[in-house]
Amino acid sequence: MRADAQRNYDRLLLEARQAFIVHGTDVALEDIARHAGVGIGTLYRHFPSRYDLMNAVFLREIDQLAARAEELMSADDPTEGLVGWLQAVAVHSTAYRGMAAAIVEASETQMPACKASLRASGGSLLARAQRAGAVREDITIGDLLKLTYAIVQAAEKDPAEKGVFQRLMSLAVDGMRPRPAGDAFRAGGPHGASGPVVAAAADAPAHSG
Repeated sequence: MRADAQRNYDRLLLEARQAFIVHGTDVALEDIARHAGVGIGTLYRHFPSRYDLMNAVFLREIDQLAARAEELMSADDPTEGLVGWLQAVAVHSTAYRGMAAAIVEASETQMPACKASLRASGGSLLARAQRAGAVREDITIGDLLKLTYAIVQAAEKDPAEKGVFQRLMSLAVDGMRPRPAGDAFRAGGPHGASGPVVAAAADAPAHSG
């Protein structure tokens, strides 16, 4: 790609990212082109459809999350590195939750690649924390990503409540830590995943009134 074409491409991605965050993914493409200082024809030469543009923006963000994971691999505290990356994922999810759904509909072949990149990046941080004995061995990166997305959604449902995201993330971090032997809620305990307390309740005889 020529230098001037690369500059146009980069400006279009930058303006599209900002427009999608502020106005949503149905923003007029003509507005994106105008803010990037190019004509609509230039936009369509780089991105033949709206979904091509959204896909390019989303994939670039995934690359940034992968780069952030690389940086955090050298964090002194492995748990802080892992949590820092999950917080970066949360910021990404907040900005692009609606956009991701649109991309799935338009280009299903791209989403597995994005998910694989996320799992590989976060998986390295998780494995490092587990080797240090700071995070439970039974946790997977898929678990942590699902939990992070759920926390973001919970915080978005009640934006007036201050600090809910940080409180829930703090609870999640506490839940990552290794549990002592005999803990009633350890996964795979003597009575299975439900734990001995639930199992005992299930075995207790019913009382009639």
